[in-house]
Amino acid sequence: MSPDVAAIAAEVPWPDHEAEQAAREHARRLGRLDALGEWLASTQGGYPPADPKRARALVFAADHGIAAAGVSASTPDATAGWVADMTAGAAVVNVLAELAAATVRVVDVGVGKPSGRIDREDALTAEDVDAALKAGIDIADDEIDSGTDLVVLGDLGVGATTIAALLVSVITNTEPVKVVGRGGGIDDNAWMRKATAIRDARLRAWPHRSAPVELLATAGGADVAAMVGFLVRAAARRTPVLLDGVVAGAAALVVQELQPRCVRWWRAAQRTNEPAQAVALRRLGLEPILDLGVEAGDGTGGLLAVPILRASARATRRTGA
Repeated sequence: MSPDVAAIAAEVPWPDHEAEQAAREHARRLGRLDALGEWLASTQGGYPPADPKRARALVFAADHGIAAAGVSASTPDATAGWVADMTAGAAVVNVLAELAAATVRVVDVGVGKPSGRIDREDALTAEDVDAALKAGIDIADDEIDSGTDLVVLGDLGVGATTIAALLVSVITNTEPVKVVGRGGGIDDNAWMRKATAIRDARLRAWPHRSAPVELLATAGGADVAAMVGFLVRAAARRTPVLLDGVVAGAAALVVQELQPRCVRWWRAAQRTNEPAQAVALRRLGLEPILDLGVEAGDGTGGLLAVPILRASARATRRTGA
């Protein structure tokens, strides 16, 4: 059965304004740390906010057909190796998760099964989109039912930043050349190939700019579609999410088109050098917590932000001078 994402989106509540206001009244002149404490209180539905009990990095992984166009510094088959390292606990993300008192879950929604090459064909069939959306919804239910109360949303996949830049370009009506970044460190020739691919794919995607689910089929990928399903369900179930990187940002833009209230359940974990992320965050109205020059969107920046959120919760609980 196809998931009714629009119906789920319609159920998304506002965060708790009274809890947010109570936290604001007890602000300790700590600047953005106060603001984060207010956000935590509102998403938890009470003051004072508590430390997250089960923080999780959920990293959605998939391959993309556009990688064959030479838009990445990595070979198209590199995704599987990245997934294996992270699953085995051998990636930087795993080290940072331990530091943040968090855990990591890799969600394989298309590794070894690349989406269509978006400059020439649709990324996904309608059935593929439905399956990916359902996978994201099911992951949200599974995590929340298991007690997860803070999520870092990241991605793994060669070519994923090309997909993200395309979606950002279409949704925000931004010229392709203004959203093309360097991804995993591409040279000038690869950058030009990436810009050309996004330009051509945008022509195909533009007619679907006002239909989010159709846009995912034309210009997305299984990872982005699964993120969309996840973000909608997580917001409907009052669960805060830290967006890490440009791919999570692109998925968030799609969700914003479905239900603007969802944005209130998110914060941007980090700023990258991807111009598409900057465009997406401006549209979402989110200011990154960190700006450390971390380029990966695999959960690294989000996990670095988790201790800051814990600090905001503890500072907010301290009343007085």
